[in-house]
Amino acid sequence: MGAGASDLAGVEPGGKVARAGLGDLPELCAAEVLLRLGAPDVCRLARLNRAFRGAAAADFVWEAKLPGNYGRLLRFVDDAEEGGSGRDWSAVGKKDVFARLAKPVPFDGGKREFWLEKSKGGICMALSSKALVITGIDDRRYWINMPTAESRFQSIAYLQQIWWFEVVGEVDFCFPAGTYSLYFRLHLGKSSTRFGRRICSSEQVHGWDKKPVRFQFSTSDGQHAVSQCYLDEPGSWILYHVGDFVASSSEESIKLKFSLAQIDCTHTKGSLCVDSVLIYPKGFEPERVIKAQK
Repeated sequence: MGAGASDLAGVEPGGKVARAGLGDLPELCAAEVLLRLGAPDVCRLARLNRAFRGAAAADFVWEAKLPGNYGRLLRFVDDAEEGGSGRDWSAVGKKDVFARLAKPVPFDGGKREFWLEKSKGGICMALSSKALVITGIDDRRYWINMPTAESRFQSIAYLQQIWWFEVVGEVDFCFPAGTYSLYFRLHLGKSSTRFGRRICSSEQVHGWDKKPVRFQFSTSDGQHAVSQCYLDEPGSWILYHVGDFVASSSEESIKLKFSLAQIDCTHTKGSLCVDSVLIYPKGFEPERVIKAQK
């Protein structure tokens, strides 16, 4: 026992034994710890001491946290920032690559964007209302595009009133292998700011309690889901869960088609904000979620 303790301790002048601390941890051992943590924890531990600071700068630590197809994802960064001219990413540290992919990467003219979820390193994606096909969107009797700071795209589609409500979209993307959840981000009522305070008018909300809305999606490899629920809770942004899908390969693109509809024309419905469609790694739920019934 004493011999083992001596191996882990140093001897100070005067014969006193100094206890070993985290500062004496070899950098490779620190790196082994960091490999098992998410990016935010790696950055926090980097402030602890020199060993963790050195390990947190190692390329192999950060490359392990990048998705397997990060090289393909970096092409979107080139298109967004350098007009497609290309950048020598091999000369960039993997920590900086991770940091860039953790910021939104716009594509499709800024109507879509993706980013890395920092804790687990999975891909998140958002499609704005302008990337969706919305029945009647060009008729201002039914829909208007509203600027708002409550959307990551700074704009939403606001439904005033309509008989036939249908929103359709699709995605063709090479998702890193894993399981993902698809959501519609919706809000009943019209919100605004008055004297610096957020207010929401729900007086025009109607028709959503008559029949449930129907959600569905399908993938190019045969996965599909159908569910429905009533829209509720005016004044709050809610993620309505459509379903989950599995991306089996990081090197093959998967095509998704999805829709949201309430096409019972026996009544009108109105005062609904359509912000976006969101795709998150399964289990990542940054906002209030309602799971539709199958």
